[in-house]
Amino acid sequence: MQLSAAPYEERLTAPRSWWLISLLAGVSLALIVLPLGTLPMLGGLAVGSAAAAVVVSAYGSARIRVVGGLLIAGEARIPVTALGEVEVLDAEQARAWRTHRADPRCFMLLRAYVPGAVRVEITDPEDPTPYAFLSTREPERLAEALRAAKTAA
Repeated sequence: MQLSAAPYEERLTAPRSWWLISLLAGVSLALIVLPLGTLPMLGGLAVGSAAAAVVVSAYGSARIRVVGGLLIAGEARIPVTALGEVEVLDAEQARAWRTHRADPRCFMLLRAYVPGAVRVEITDPEDPTPYAFLSTREPERLAEALRAAKTAA
């Protein structure tokens, strides 16, 4: 397996404020079970915070990688030879492509808390997916890694 010329890896972690919200979810559960006593309240705080943290961590575990001639975005594994043009989108363009300009057949790795994105055309005639929309904090770097991987392939 040949590595791409410019390996790229990014994890779309949840924002810090979401971790505070998971703590507040634990506090809410603790307040709900407060009439049952101190020990259930502490248990509610621990269980509520942990459960919310697991949800936040799972949602923020999406990864985008360009390695070994593949674009790996979440569950999708697309060979770079099946990719066409890469378009870097700013926040306004990304909002348009994930709302009114979106094609229902496209692949989206969407995280609304990440303002930037890239839109990658999929040129494989066997694949009905017209493009992949990928939220990314570093759209220029991802686009460059994809172009370099296509050149190397």
